[in-house]
Amino acid sequence: MRINLIHEGAGFLEYEIRQIVEHAYKMRDMGLEVIWENIGDPIAMREEVAPWIKEIVQGLVAENASWGYCPTPGVLETREFLADQVNVREGGSRVTPDDILFFNGVADAIDKVYDLAQRNARIMLPSPIYSTHSSNESKRGGYKPLQFRLDPKNHWLPDMDEVRNIIKYNPQISGIGLVNPDNPTGIVYPREIMDEFAEIARQNRLFLMVDEIYIHINYNGAKRLHLSQVVGDDVPAIALRGISKEYPWPGARCAWMEVLNKKADPNFSTYIDSIRNAKMLEVCSTTLPQMSIPRVFGSPLYPDHLERRAKMFEKRANEAYEIFSKLDGVIVHRPQGAFYLSVVFQDGVFHPGQKLPIANPQIRSYVDTLCADAPGDKRFVYNLLGSKGICIVPLSGFATDVGGFRMTMLNPDDAKRNGIFREIADAIETFLKH
Repeated sequence: MRINLIHEGAGFLEYEIRQIVEHAYKMRDMGLEVIWENIGDPIAMREEVAPWIKEIVQGLVAENASWGYCPTPGVLETREFLADQVNVREGGSRVTPDDILFFNGVADAIDKVYDLAQRNARIMLPSPIYSTHSSNESKRGGYKPLQFRLDPKNHWLPDMDEVRNIIKYNPQISGIGLVNPDNPTGIVYPREIMDEFAEIARQNRLFLMVDEIYIHINYNGAKRLHLSQVVGDDVPAIALRGISKEYPWPGARCAWMEVLNKKADPNFSTYIDSIRNAKMLEVCSTTLPQMSIPRVFGSPLYPDHLERRAKMFEKRANEAYEIFSKLDGVIVHRPQGAFYLSVVFQDGVFHPGQKLPIANPQIRSYVDTLCADAPGDKRFVYNLLGSKGICIVPLSGFATDVGGFRMTMLNPDDAKRNGIFREIADAIETFLKH
């Protein structure tokens, strides 16, 4: 080309959750039967959507309005409904329908949040972190993300002194981003930690952003806590919500941003306006899923729906914990939210030459090639895939130097799910003893 077309941050666009699929497809072509435990899609894992939710959506298809454009911020009735939900939360910030902005999935919202911050305004993130956040933050300026550590030896909690120090010595930090409940670790940040993040943001004139896509999937004693309940009336903040994990309806690509305390800072207010204007260039987000929200969220059946799913994931989380916590050489904590389990390999357990038995020589050769320059957790994940056909995600794919893996807890077949957990546990023991 006569000029270089490549964006300086293009090399940071990584999404290990789907990149591992490319390797799985190649091994499948070599005769491997693959068990998909890599991506958080309940529908792909055969969860049945509740009939009453399907009936609501089916009824909306018959309404002519669901086939057309909607206002750029989103369907007004839905934004009014969601604003009312925010405003009744105990101790929460207050919003208007104009503070709600719809997107085609949380990933679309994440992209806008990072892309429309100026190049040198950094958004500090935890490590590990869902890779859509870290990749977008890095892509904007062509740099590695600024991160504080979630400690697997302390129930994945952050060291808040480290958070303060990073902010102190990096004046370009303009915001803090979190996922709560967290992906990939499965933790739910306790109230005192969230209050401390809010106070740090207040003292340093930062904004807070929390990805709350799993906010209604809490269990094992973890309390649901919305960002709006901790930022008061003076900390600028963004909460990201959606229906993909709750209904569940990931194919709807329907999410929204709750802008909190927009007027608390004029620079933040202009920044939010730029996000809204960028959305205007796309006209609007998909109409029909938005129209479903007041009818589904407002149904008297919805609280029981959320409770049933929370208990379902609590059972699976405890089942997985009981299996993996008995292993030597790993660290695992009982998940409290979302539907993932992260297992961390302890320091010093990896060494060259560790392998799992793979009968197919073509797959053996392919796995060995992948492992040539890979960190220990990727070598385990590639060997597990080639040996047992189980596709999970290396934890190093979540912008962290902590070696481990993340798997889902979505398989609805109790016997098969338990068998998969035990096969992975057996593979860990074999791999670490090799």
